[in-house]
Amino acid sequence: MRCLCFLIVAFAVSIACYGQSALTLSDNFIETLPPKSGSEEWSALNRSNAFGVKLVGGKLAISKVEQRNSTELKIPKGMLVGVDHGEWGGKLIFKPTLKTKESVEIKSGNIQFIFSFQDKIYFIEGLAHLSISEGSLYELSISNQKFTYRKILDFEDAPEAFTIYRDRLLIVTHKNFYLLKDFKKKLIFKDAFWQTLYPNSIAAIDEQTIYIGLRGGIVRLDLVKKTMKFYKPRN
Repeated sequence: MRCLCFLIVAFAVSIACYGQSALTLSDNFIETLPPKSGSEEWSALNRSNAFGVKLVGGKLAISKVEQRNSTELKIPKGMLVGVDHGEWGGKLIFKPTLKTKESVEIKSGNIQFIFSFQDKIYFIEGLAHLSISEGSLYELSISNQKFTYRKILDFEDAPEAFTIYRDRLLIVTHKNFYLLKDFKKKLIFKDAFWQTLYPNSIAAIDEQTIYIGLRGGIVRLDLVKKTMKFYKPRN
């Protein structure tokens, strides 16, 4: 189990499902000031389409996305599946490849992501509902088809989008942005305007430039200068 390089990672905070038509930042969006939380403009964004970001051939690709509520990771002899039903809960389960064997529930909780990193398996859970906004990172161990897990760290609010860039984990939560290196958590942006705009994806151009997809537009973060820009659709 120490060599997991072949594993297929499916990231999702409630996984973003990309549409067929790709959009470009320069042609389809205009730069504007980030709206103030609670303003009419901010409320309008919450009712808008959600846009997802990813890298295709080293370039930023943008698409309209819909929200799903599961994430999967293929492992030997089966599939790890995480489910998030919001305030109604969720769970992490193992589904064996052999249909004669039953699924195993590993942990209850709102599972946002399952991923392999540095030859180990991790999962992130989180929930934002009413006054609750919380989340945690766990390491999952598998031995003789027995599953155990341990908590690595907690977040101050619910994780909503995630990616890996080289030796770092980049995580957008309900209203913050974190960088994790050697599993040491660094808060880069706090109380950002995107709370309740449901960030769904992250595209890391390099160590400095990060794009985030969310409802109503795209955010560009500069992790060195600690600045952000917001782009909304032209029409």
